Amino acid sequence: MDKRSISYSILDLAIVPKGSSTKQTIENAVVLAQKAESFGYKRIWFAEHHNSAAIASSAPQMLIGRVAQETKIIRVGSGGIMLPNHSPLIISEQFGTLGTMYPNRIDLGLGRAPGTDQETAHAIKPGF
Repeated sequence: MDKRSISYSILDLAIVPKGSSTKQTIENAVVLAQKAESFGYKRIWFAEHHNSAAIASSAPQMLIGRVAQETKIIRVGSGGIMLPNHSPLIISEQFGTLGTMYPNRIDLGLGRAPGTDQETAHAIKPGF
């Protein structure tokens, strides 16, 4: 019998529960990552969404850095960074910096959707 190991991961949308705050949601994401790490999960990724009071992951790079700082071995990354919103050079520099700070622990997932409504997409990157 072939006994393969299954790696488990988490994609966190960092949803702000009713009655909570963005700050508390970020702290909850840190605790979730720490628990996941202690249970043997391999990675935790954060999604990019903009202009929503109910989602705390509008700047996943910042959230990734915070979670990586508070964990030891779990891989931390984006699921994903929406390239229409950003300069690819800036994203590569930001994730390169995170990779330098937390070697072999940072994942970069990319997407091509705006990650928001059209009005917000235009505010992020005029001409989109």
